[in-house]
Amino acid sequence: MRFQTTDIAGVLIVETEPSQDDRGSFSRLHCRQEFVDRGLMPYPEQSSLSHNRRRATVRGLHFQAPPFAEAKLVCCVTGAIFDVVVDLRHASPTFGRAEWFSLAADRTRMIYVPEGCAHGFQTLEDHTTLLYMISASYRASAARGIRWNDPALGIPWPLAEDALLSERDQSLPLISDIGAIF
Repeated sequence: MRFQTTDIAGVLIVETEPSQDDRGSFSRLHCRQEFVDRGLMPYPEQSSLSHNRRRATVRGLHFQAPPFAEAKLVCCVTGAIFDVVVDLRHASPTFGRAEWFSLAADRTRMIYVPEGCAHGFQTLEDHTTLLYMISASYRASAARGIRWNDPALGIPWPLAEDALLSERDQSLPLISDIGAIF
């Protein structure tokens, strides 16, 4: 596995190194020791699948408030997504900054999202599925989010005009309205 830093501290691109032969390929998605060696979530507390039927589906931007904050390792297993991370850590020099990535089933990259960051995505293809490995169990009482299209974040959602969102995600607050959480 290769770990590449990004512009937001703690957000990493994790590249798998598949073994390939005539049958296909085999890749490690998670190695406890490699994550421990980097001070990252050593093992998932919870694993989840997010299946999205339609292209342009937006989920996010979500996070869990302390003391139930979570780190995530996100992998696209079918289809493709425009993936977004927003730094919500007030002491961070990149507080309020968004960074975006392309994830696809035919690529070997994943995104590591540390505690204190919001995460969301937009599907670029029908029938897109993501695998999440998460450091903490989901707590509905700690579930929070910020609005996907907050102008302060400047996120260039590729299919904004066709975006499909839940009612909850449509009504999330702006980043300027959430106060200091982390």
